Amino acid sequence: MSIFKKFQRLEESGKKLKKEFGAFFNVVLEEIISSTEAVINGKRVILAGTNNYLGLSMDDSCIEAACQALRNEGTGTTGSRMANGTFSGHVKLEKELSSFWNRSHTIVFTTGYGANLAVLSSLAGPGEIVLLDSDCHASIYDGCRMGGADIFRFRHNDVKDLEKRLKRLSERGTNILIAVEGLYSMLGDRAKLEEIAEIKQKYGAYLLIDEAHSLGVLGDNGRGLVEESGVNEQVDFITGTFSKSLGSVGGFCSSNHPEIETLRYASRPYVFTASPSPANIAAARKALDIIIHRPDLRKRLWDNTYSLHERLSALGLSLGPEITPIIPVRYQDPDEALSTWTRLLENGVYVNMVLPPATPDGSAFLRCSLSAAHTARQIEAIAEAFEKAAAAGNLH
Repeated sequence: MSIFKKFQRLEESGKKLKKEFGAFFNVVLEEIISSTEAVINGKRVILAGTNNYLGLSMDDSCIEAACQALRNEGTGTTGSRMANGTFSGHVKLEKELSSFWNRSHTIVFTTGYGANLAVLSSLAGPGEIVLLDSDCHASIYDGCRMGGADIFRFRHNDVKDLEKRLKRLSERGTNILIAVEGLYSMLGDRAKLEEIAEIKQKYGAYLLIDEAHSLGVLGDNGRGLVEESGVNEQVDFITGTFSKSLGSVGGFCSSNHPEIETLRYASRPYVFTASPSPANIAAARKALDIIIHRPDLRKRLWDNTYSLHERLSALGLSLGPEITPIIPVRYQDPDEALSTWTRLLENGVYVNMVLPPATPDGSAFLRCSLSAAHTARQIEAIAEAFEKAAAAGNLH
């Protein structure tokens, strides 16, 4: 039997998806004009699906910091953090992130995915338990599986279901780690962190929150849902990525538990992965400084969010459960989602299309993620494109 035999069903599904939704799967950003514009299929379009929440991937000072690091330290570290891959920038960023989150310890990883993989695979092992929200990111699931802990899901954002399972599982007398996200990347809703933290304290569990999409977005100072909910002290581990608001590549875990430092020796994804490049680290450091000192960017992001949400709601579109910079437009029929996505692109707007089974509730949706860099005119253009697409759909 061929080694590829096990992929046959997946390959057949892929061929079907490419046949039906090929235009989406073959999108190439041929030229990047700005953090909110690119050229796709030879046409200039507005990017409304990039997770570039503060527009910092094209910020001049971030680019200059990255260029300076390239000139001074080269294109890569050529080694892991355990070997020759720890440069001064890595150490400085860890201290800066610790200060930002008001934590005593931070470890920087090569990617956000790698951070969750490294932390969860090391923290929870055989005989221990991880209770995770059913909508958690794949990196959280993969990290849990890699560690060998017993994995249990609770219904998305259902605090009663969480407590029901936690009460039963606590009878085992072992360590229990609860994993949630600050902003869930598909529907854009927040974890009910205040209630979850209270339950965590009640049963003596540990709590990890992935602030990947909420860093720089939520909280008076951009410190994510832990800040907005006022439960920073009750959260044991904060993980996240540099690839959203920080506009770079990398990941981290911050904690007040000094034992977290042991992950530098115990975590295979940390020990055996080349460390983040100097340019990525320098760009992330500058972006973090901007988040701290430029609250106007966060205000602009939320102004854009409220503006587009109001316009799309007025069109009668089915949106997500909360108003956040992640705005999903939901369709029961995947073909309708595809036709709308195609019309949007024809009208100069790119958004993400998310199809079952990747969607949390089995529906298809077009996922908009807004940026502080979007102008008022661009927000209007996005709304107008949806309006035109809806009108064209009604004619058929």
